Amino acid sequence: MKQITIPDHTAVRVALWRAMHAQVDASPIFEDEIGLKLVAPDESWKQRGDMHPQGTRGYRASIVGRARFIEDLLLEKINQGVSQYVILGAGLDTFTQRRPDIASKIKIFEIDEPQTQAWKKQRLIDLGYGVPGYLKLVSVDFESGESWLEKLKESGFQTDKPAYVVSTGVSMYLTREANMDTLRKIGTLAPGSTFAMTFMLPPDLVEPEDRGPYEMVIERTAAAGTPFLSLFSPSKALELAKEAGLQNVEHVSRTDIIKKYFAGRPDGLQPSSGEEFLVVMT
Repeated sequence: MKQITIPDHTAVRVALWRAMHAQVDASPIFEDEIGLKLVAPDESWKQRGDMHPQGTRGYRASIVGRARFIEDLLLEKINQGVSQYVILGAGLDTFTQRRPDIASKIKIFEIDEPQTQAWKKQRLIDLGYGVPGYLKLVSVDFESGESWLEKLKESGFQTDKPAYVVSTGVSMYLTREANMDTLRKIGTLAPGSTFAMTFMLPPDLVEPEDRGPYEMVIERTAAAGTPFLSLFSPSKALELAKEAGLQNVEHVSRTDIIKKYFAGRPDGLQPSSGEEFLVVMT
């Protein structure tokens, strides 16, 4: 069968780190190897330079820590009656395939670029998962200026019902104005909606032991043509949300994530510093 394209390299890396955590870290806090099945790398994937089990521990922990936080918050919102889950920049998210018992009770909207969505749809079909009726793969051509909110509405999103919207690993690639636009759109959602997004810190706020590798990541992404355009201190992230007209805003720090999920681990696994959460309620 002809392959349509390949997914974004960042989405592939996230999927492989999630799978690696379940394979190499004792007592995993988050288990997801379906992304590995979607990517189907060759057997030497753990020897990739960006996959070294020891050298990538902090990044791997960051990825699974944020995934666990996002999905714990999702379960909390579902228990409160929220029935719409929107994933901006969904990449190779696998919640629908891992938790069909929960996913089948709500509407899930995965938003990403058309090429990634086409590839993922074909892989889900090839692997026998298919695309159930409660999962909507929403293609948005961001480069042409398409509105993700309008495309979401066209896909059956109900604006009069609260939703849980997440955006991880996206804000740093957007301009301040584009991030502001996203937050303003969140402000138009029904009361009771929640938005959780990650943001990246300026290098001077990163822990000294992590700063060198962090600056190297910034340099490499710029060289690859996907530079970081927005870095926020926690106070600036909160200020941005309030400038967008949002009042019920919370900062969830790396320290909070460590206390929730990584405290007392005998292997000392914990997220690298650099990524934090902003959580908004309408």
